[in-house]
Amino acid sequence: MDGTVLVADDDRTIRTVLTQALTRAGCKVHATSSLTTLMRWVGEGKGDVVISDVMMPDGNGLEMLPKIAEDRPGLPVIVISAQNTIMTAIQAAEAEAYDYLPKPFDLPDLMKRTAKALENRGRAPRRDEQVVGADEPDELPLVGKTPAMQALYRLVAKVMNTDLPVLITGESGTGKSLIAKALHDFSDRRTLPFVTVTAGDLADLDGPARVLARVKGGTLLIDEIADVPDEIQARIVRMMDVPGDYVPRFLASSQLDSQSLIEGGKVRQDLFYRLDGAAIQVPSLRERVEDIALLTEHFLARAEREGAPKRWLSEGAQDLFRVYSWPGNVRQLENAVRRLSLTSRSEEITRAEVEAVLGNQPETGPVLRGGDGDKLGESVARHLRRYFDLHGAMLPPPGLHGRIVREVEAPLIEIALEATGGNQAKCADLLGINRNTLRKKITDLDIRVTRRRKLM
Repeated sequence: MDGTVLVADDDRTIRTVLTQALTRAGCKVHATSSLTTLMRWVGEGKGDVVISDVMMPDGNGLEMLPKIAEDRPGLPVIVISAQNTIMTAIQAAEAEAYDYLPKPFDLPDLMKRTAKALENRGRAPRRDEQVVGADEPDELPLVGKTPAMQALYRLVAKVMNTDLPVLITGESGTGKSLIAKALHDFSDRRTLPFVTVTAGDLADLDGPARVLARVKGGTLLIDEIADVPDEIQARIVRMMDVPGDYVPRFLASSQLDSQSLIEGGKVRQDLFYRLDGAAIQVPSLRERVEDIALLTEHFLARAEREGAPKRWLSEGAQDLFRVYSWPGNVRQLENAVRRLSLTSRSEEITRAEVEAVLGNQPETGPVLRGGDGDKLGESVARHLRRYFDLHGAMLPPPGLHGRIVREVEAPLIEIALEATGGNQAKCADLLGINRNTLRKKITDLDIRVTRRRKLM
C-alpha cells in the first residue's frame, strides 16, 4: 500500500495496532485520540484515507463526516465502532462514509478495505459498498457483530434505496418484520405509509384496491406469503402488474426459505418471480451464537430502563445461554431475559436460574455441546434410513418431503393444542407462528380441536 492514513481512536491499543500494521504495509500513519486534531490534519490537506472511531472524547466521528466531505471531497473515511447496531451503520451510510466495520474488527479485513480505499481515493463512495445496520427500542434489536449479521447489514444497505421487491425469509422470532420496517424507514419512501397485510386483507375483490389506497405509494409488506391462498396470490400478481397511480414498494415475508416456497408449491411461480427481486435471509440465533452475549446485555439494559433491577449473567449462565438451541430465536431470548431480570434473587443471574427458565423448553435443534441424549434430528434420521432401506434398490414414491413434514407437524400441533387446552391463540404463540397459519394447518391436517380447561 502507498499513501498516508489518518487514524482517530481513543483506544491506545487500537491506535498502536493499526499504526504498526499500516506502517508494515508501506503506509505513513498519523494517529490521534482527538477529533479536533483529526479535523486539523484534514483541513491542512494531510492524509489519503481516514480511519475513525465513532464515540470519541471530544465528539462523534459520524457528525464530522459532512465537514470532512466539504473540506476534502473524495477523501475516503472508514468508520469503526463498538456500537454494533444497524442504526450506527445506517448513520454511517447516510453520512456517506466510505466503509463501516464493527468492533472488534478483523485486522486483515480492515487492511484490505484500506488498500481498496487508497486505490479509489478521490472517488465518491457507491451505495452498494456501504454497510448498514438498526435498533428499534421496542422491537427485536438488529444488533450483532458476527459475519452473518454484518452480511445482513450489507445486503440491507444495497437494496434500501432501490425499488426492487424484496422477499424476506427466516425462522419465527428472527426479526423479519423489523428488517422490512428498516428497509422502509431509511429509504426514500420513509415519509409515506408502511402497511402490513395478511391474506384476510386481500380476501374480497375490493381488497387490493383498499390496500393500495392505504399504502399511497409507500411500502407494502405481505406477511407470511406462504399462508396466502392461491386465488389471492393471483390478485397480488395483478396488483403488482397494475398498481395504479401510486406504485408502492412490495415486500413479502415467510418462515420458509425461497427454495421451499417454490418447490413446495407454497407460492405461485408468477408471484414468486415478481417478489424475488432481492432475497434477504435473516439468520437464526444458532447461526450467530457470538451475538447472544451482546443481545442479553441489550435486553437486560432495556429491562433496567423500564424499571427492573440491574442484572447481569454469571459465567455459568452465559455458558448455558450459548449452548441452548433457541428454537424461538431472538424473541425467545428476549422473553427469557425479561423473565430472569424480574425473578432473579440477586444482581447476578445464576446458571440454576437460567436452567429453571429454559428447563421446560426442550432443545429441538442442534446445540454446541456433546451429549448422550438422543436428539430429535437423530431419531428422524434413523427413521428415514429405515424407510429408505425398506424400499431396497428402489426409491420411495415422489412427494417424500411433504409426507415427512406432515407426519412431524401433525403431532406437534396436536400436542401443542392439548397443552394449551385447545386455545388457538395460545397455541400459535407457543409454536411461534401466525394464528392464521395455525388455523390453515389445522384444516389441512384435519386436526380435531377440543377446548378444555388446562389442569396444572
